[in-house]
Amino acid sequence: MLIHPEVAEALDAGRPVVALESTIISHGLPRPDNLRIAREIEASVREGGAVPATVAVVDGEARIGLDDDALARVAGAATGEREVVKVSVRDVAVVAARGGVGATTVASTAHLAARAGIRVFATGGLGGVHRGARETWDESADLTTLSRTPVLVVCAGVKSILDVAATLERLETLNVGVLGYRTDRFPGFYRRDSGHPLYWRVDEPDEVAAVLRAQDELGTSAYGLVLANPVDETDELDHDLHEQTLTAGLAAADAAGVHGKDVTPFLLDFFHRETHGASLATNVALVRSNARLAGEVAAARAR
Repeated sequence: MLIHPEVAEALDAGRPVVALESTIISHGLPRPDNLRIAREIEASVREGGAVPATVAVVDGEARIGLDDDALARVAGAATGEREVVKVSVRDVAVVAARGGVGATTVASTAHLAARAGIRVFATGGLGGVHRGARETWDESADLTTLSRTPVLVVCAGVKSILDVAATLERLETLNVGVLGYRTDRFPGFYRRDSGHPLYWRVDEPDEVAAVLRAQDELGTSAYGLVLANPVDETDELDHDLHEQTLTAGLAAADAAGVHGKDVTPFLLDFFHRETHGASLATNVALVRSNARLAGEVAAARAR
């Protein structure tokens, strides 16, 4: 791995660092705005008091923290850039061996961040169990990776396109704790409430840092932890618009034969088009909120 000098210096000095995934840059946001928004997300981490470390594979090298050139390449903004592939844990070695450029998912970002010694990680929404998984067995590698990776993932719950109830059950089975940040309800990405309750609530970054410290002392830090941070009330997507778009999007994905890891980018793009950009505004708002909160938690842990 290649760790960016600023990130390496912060880690060596015990200063707070927050990992960021790069799939949202390459596959979750439209060009050319994705590069600008990626920089805004990194700025949000700094606002929270930590150093951002966006993770990606560039020219076959896993990078923890990207310079401007690498960030532009992952965003697909660099002239003549090869295809940027979506890279989960199973794909990292293949892309690295072939000298490729890959954007890391929640799973691969968590894995690489943990190897670099980074404990706190911010993203938009966690992957989970897909609808119809009884027949397809379609479940995100995010869940099993978190069951054996010592990271805290700050997210806005799981994407509403998933089976939220089944995802929460799987997290429980896999010993991945879920904390609600200033909420007793599990967020639904575009919406503040997915309709499911949470058992544990924290109201300040210091409380989250205390949980991480207790994990270390009790030997449970081998398991990941989810900090569910609902999107701000002023930024959430209108309920009726969300439900109508979700129903139409799922039908469109099925009609187009879209399955597996291609479902999420397909539906995110569908939401963006059909809501005339409203879902994108919500997406950006929640990611920036998560990044800032992750910075605050990392800073509290460093203290």
